[in-house]
Amino acid sequence: MTIEVHYILRAIAVGIGATVVMDLWNLFLRRTFGIPSLDYCLLGRWLRHMPGGTFRHASIAAAPQKSFECTVGWIAHYTTGVVFALVFVLLASGDWLARPTFLPALLYGIATVVFPMFIMQPSFGLGVASSRTPHPTKARLKSLTTHTVFGAGLYVCALGVSY
Repeated sequence: MTIEVHYILRAIAVGIGATVVMDLWNLFLRRTFGIPSLDYCLLGRWLRHMPGGTFRHASIAAAPQKSFECTVGWIAHYTTGVVFALVFVLLASGDWLARPTFLPALLYGIATVVFPMFIMQPSFGLGVASSRTPHPTKARLKSLTTHTVFGAGLYVCALGVSY
């Protein structure tokens, strides 16, 4: 399947926008309810340890700090949002960008929760689906909600680029 350049550029814009929506949601949760979000510096730390061969940590927070980890973490966060959007547009087709529909974007956003639950959280030392955290159910619901908001953000941002 091929995808035209203008679809790629629109998908990139949608991915950035959906990630911003997700970040705004997390900011709202933190300021309104005191619910913390992932520290993207820790994401950067995890990635910066990979060239040395360390992919899993007993506790990413206790792992030695690395230079530029915050910058790397934020770039990785937005790159992931863009990649997720590009994959979604490839799966849904460029026609979805022209006429976005809510349900496919929402379901896709929900499906992306498998990455933090089964890759990042275990690699950070938090266990599969946050099983080693003090409140696993709360952490799982937070991840699920955040990725649901990302899916809604895909739809809203696709509406914006479709005009």
